[in-house]
This record gives sequence, C-alpha cells and structure tokens, in this order.
Amino acid sequence: MLNLVQQNRTRGMNKAHILWADDEIDLLKPYILFLEEKGYGVDTVNSGRDAIEKCRTSVYDILFLDEHMPGLSGLETLTEIASSHPDLPVVMITKSEDEGIMEKAIGKKIADYLIKPVNPNQILMTIKKRLEKEEIISESNTIHYREEFGRLSREMNECRRADEWVSIYKKLTFWEIEFSRSQHPLQELLAAQKSEANVRFGKFVTQNYENWLLDPESAPLLSHGLLQQRLLPELDKGEKIFFILIDNFRYDQWLAIKSLVSDLFTYTEDTCFSILPTATQYARNAIFSGLTPLQLSKRFPGLWVGEGEAEGKNLSEELLLRSLLERFNRKERYSYHKISTNAEGEKLVQNFASLERNELNVVVFNFIDMLSHARTESPMIRELAPDEPAYRSITRSWFRHSPLIGLLKKIAERRGRVLLTTDHGTIRVRHPQKVESEKSVNANLRYKVGRNLTYDPKRVFSITHPEKAGLPSPNISTRYIFALGDDFFVYPNRFNHYVSYYENTFQHGGVSMEEMIVPLVTLQAR
Repeated sequence: MLNLVQQNRTRGMNKAHILWADDEIDLLKPYILFLEEKGYGVDTVNSGRDAIEKCRTSVYDILFLDEHMPGLSGLETLTEIASSHPDLPVVMITKSEDEGIMEKAIGKKIADYLIKPVNPNQILMTIKKRLEKEEIISESNTIHYREEFGRLSREMNECRRADEWVSIYKKLTFWEIEFSRSQHPLQELLAAQKSEANVRFGKFVTQNYENWLLDPESAPLLSHGLLQQRLLPELDKGEKIFFILIDNFRYDQWLAIKSLVSDLFTYTEDTCFSILPTATQYARNAIFSGLTPLQLSKRFPGLWVGEGEAEGKNLSEELLLRSLLERFNRKERYSYHKISTNAEGEKLVQNFASLERNELNVVVFNFIDMLSHARTESPMIRELAPDEPAYRSITRSWFRHSPLIGLLKKIAERRGRVLLTTDHGTIRVRHPQKVESEKSVNANLRYKVGRNLTYDPKRVFSITHPEKAGLPSPNISTRYIFALGDDFFVYPNRFNHYVSYYENTFQHGGVSMEEMIVPLVTLQAR
C-alpha cells in the first residue's frame, strides 16, 4: 500500500511516468537526468524480464524499449507487455535498421520506432508527441482563439454582405471542431460567441431576405438558382457530371467526411444559401424546379401541396427536374434517383454501368434527414448523438459504410466529376418560444404558416407579405414566422411536455447559419 501511495505522489509531481528498458542503461544516465530536469519521472531496468515485472507493479505512461537485450528480446518483451497492457505506448529503440524487425514492431502497434544513436531532444519530442499532443494543441488553440475572438467580434459588428457571414460561419465552425477534440476550457466562450453570431445573422437575414427575392442581383446563390448557375455551366463544358444531394447536410458534416472524399477527389469548396423555410418541401423543390415556392405553386398548381395536407411534399422532384431542363432547352441524357435505404443505394452502385451512358446523373441521399428525425423520436439515438461532435461522428461513420462512398469510388475510377450539396442544414434547438395559432397551422418547430398567429415579434422573423419573399399565400391574411438562432416554437398547451421532448433536438425550417449556409462542393477525380 505504501508503494502505491508513493507512486501516486510521484505521478502527481511529474508530467509523466516513464519506464526505460536497455541492457546498457547506465550509459543513458545523461538522458535520464535530462528528462527528470524536464519534470518527468523515469524508472530504469536493464532486461526484458525486469520491464515486465515493473509493469506488473507500477503504472507507466510510456515505455522505451531496446530491441537487443540479453534474455528476452525487445520484440518478445513487447509481446508479453502488450497482452496485459494493450494501451501502454511503447517506443522501440534499436541499433538495427533491419526492415523485418521494424515491420514486426509496427505490426504490434508500437507508438514509435527510433534508430540509435538517438539524442535527448528526439526522446523529448517522442514523449510530447505521444503524451502531450492534445495539451500542446489545446494551449496553442487557447492563444490563437483569444486573438481570433476580438477579430471575429469586430467582423460581426461590421458584417454587411452574405459572403462575409459565410467567412464568419466557417471560422466559428473551425474553432468548434478544434475545441471538440478535447474538453477545451474556452468551449463555453466559443458557444456564446457563436450564439451571438446567429443573433446578428438573423438580423441580417431579416433586413435583406425579401430584397434578395425581389432583386436577385443583390442576393447570394439561393436554392432556386443553384442548377441554373452552377450545374448547367458544368454541362456546357461537355463533361459528364453527377449531382449528389445529401438531405439535411450541414457544413460541419462536410468537414467531417472531407478527408475520406479527398482520397478519391480533389475538391473546390463553396457555399450557397437555402431559401426560407429551410425545409425540404420548399428548399429541395426550389433546387430541382429552379423556381421560388411562389412561382412553383403558380406554374404547377397540381403539384404544390399545402402545409395542412397529409400528402408527401417531395414526390415530384424528377418531374420538376425534367421541367427545368426542358425550360432551358437542355438535351442531355439524364437520370434521377432517390436513395432512402442501403439496398437502394447498393443496387444503384451495382448498376453503375447504366449511369455512365448519361451526361447527368442526379442522386438524392436521405439518410441524414432520417437520422435527425430518428434522433428526435428515439431516446437511444439521442444518447448516441447528444451534441454536434457526436452528430458529426455518426455522419462520418455512416458515410464510410454507406453506398454513397461506393458510388463515389466508382465515379473516381471513371475519372468523373461531382457537384455535392444539400437542400438545407439543421440546428440543435434550446430555447422555446410560445406561439398560438389556429388548429390548421403546420407542425414544424422552426417556422409557422397561417392566419391569426400570436407570438413575440421581437423573437421571430415575420413575413406578412409572402409574395415579396417568393412564398405562396393560401389566404389573404397568411403570414410566415421563422424561429431565429436556436429557438423553437411551442404551443402554450402542454408547454412543459413539448419543451422537454424537443429541447436539444436537431430541427430545421428557421433562420440560422447552420440551416441556411450550406456546402456546395465540386469534386474532380484524382
């Protein structure tokens, strides 16, 4: 018991507890003193057997292991220690540059491999790389974000254009991902700054949105202009292209899968803005029709499904796409596929040869939207994805094992080109806002459409003349209201029940950077 107490005291005083096994350990005394001066605790042994025994009685953060020792070799010692201490980082040190020894050591998942003679700084860098990397990155991030905090605050105050808001959103997302790698002490400060950014972004959209619809020259690239402005010019180059839309796909989720895609493609990142409401039946129909919801309801009155109707609102995307291509006198051969299950996706990949005959292939993947809804309904999924980092992780895991990556590999093999995007993003809602309405109003938590809506006008973006915002108006007194930031609408009836049910769920339909600023990525096979 005394030995364990002494060990704990030693570990509390030192940065890390190191074991070094070498049959010439006495010659390494200068190295040991160097590490101890740096604050590390170092135990030494001169045989593999002694190293194994030490690991049985003491706890170490890292083991330096010489390969050529009498009795048990370094590899034999490694095998035995790894069986009982699989998480202990082991650094193999050897005079030999024998490739076979190196491969065996690497095969046993050693942390590093050093060739003698080594110098003290090599040892120090190895320790820092293995044991202090996250701490060093965290300290560096703290310094850099403190500097960035002031710059971002000034940029938010001065922001007047959509592209400036895109830049701010990307910077905040970068820091959010960096801080999520560990429990960073500045996470709460970042969250507060991002929340403030969304408040200001909401004001920016409120002031400019109607003008974007009335004067397209002043607008960023919006959903209904996407195919005309970005896809058709690609077809004009005479290249075959795949247009792939992942429903409900946020910018940070693109960053989560980017490293997997970059093995197959070079890429050019861009963004576009989802129209309001940031909901599938509006934004995705606008993409494939090239029309605002108001124009769509007038041109295709039989296809436009009202908010109160039970019929699916995204059942005519292929027809809308065909109409758009005909309107612009496009003669290219094309296909359209909506993928909602793995089986459908796998079948598409298996039939890839049939896709190669087309100049344009359009594919919609619905998984992330289904995940978002499943997370709301299922306590188990909520536990698996309680926050944004976990949501990104599940997205990456899905992508790695999905038919989509199989499809992209096929495209890359054929030297193909891809335009990858989404219809809208999503945001984790936290703050309920009471709204009262008639029974016929829509059920979405982030926007409401109807007459006689009662709400706090300071907390919503209200559109009282829908036609100015490119939106249909079923009745003369119809208005749209949109939740801002991470708010969500709740009826006073059973208020507490619905708050507890929907709080911290991922929703879409309203005004936030996460919902409106979405990825638009061009992929070119390597």
